[in-house]
Formats: sequence, C-alpha cells, structure tokens
Amino acid sequence: MTEHDLQNQIRIEMTRRGFFTERINVGSGYLISKPLMDKIKSACPHLRRELDSVPYFKTGAVVGRSDLSAIKDGKISFIEVKVEPNKPSKEQINFIAQMRERYGCCAGVAYSVDDAVRIVSDGQ
Repeated sequence: MTEHDLQNQIRIEMTRRGFFTERINVGSGYLISKPLMDKIKSACPHLRRELDSVPYFKTGAVVGRSDLSAIKDGKISFIEVKVEPNKPSKEQINFIAQMRERYGCCAGVAYSVDDAVRIVSDGQ
C-alpha cells in the first residue's frame, strides 16, 4: 500500500465519521518535469550554465505540514500519514509538536486508519 492509498482510506473513514478532510499538496520543480530537465542537462552539457539558472520553485504549505487535516465541531486535527518503514521527518515531528503544545490541536502520525481515528479522538 502506498501513502496515497492510505491517505484516501483515512479520508473516507474521517468523512464517514462526520469530519471535513483535506489533503495538503506540496511540490517543487521546474516548469518542466525534473526527469526531463535532467535528460536535457545530460544531452546538452554545453547549456549546463544556462540550464542551472532555470528557476526551481517550491509551492504548497510550510515544510513539515501534515498530509491531512480533519475538521469537526470547530476543532482541527492534523494527520501525518506514513507507511512502514517510512518515518516522519524532523520538520514533521516539529509541526506535530507545535500543533499539540502551542495550539492545543490533535496531531500525530498514522500508519493505519485506526491510528488516524485515535489521533482525532485522543489527540495522540
């Protein structure tokens, strides 16, 4: 199972339980795909300087933002979705800690739908 598959399963269950859920998309790249840019750089080494100056952009939420938000009864929960053996990054751990400690939100890492239900129920 991929993280995307698990995110979808969690979103379905959260919706069934009356939560509004959203998936936060982040991304980065060139205006063309990175694999294509890499091929162009390999095929045209004489253009390397010009190609290296092509802007690389990042878009989306702050670094470490959890994958899913679940909102119900005026409260928001943050769910970072992982599949084994993946672990949350230091930035993701920090985001979760900030949401819990500073803002009083439910937040945590889910490796299963049951984990996600526990996060929105218990805050852990």
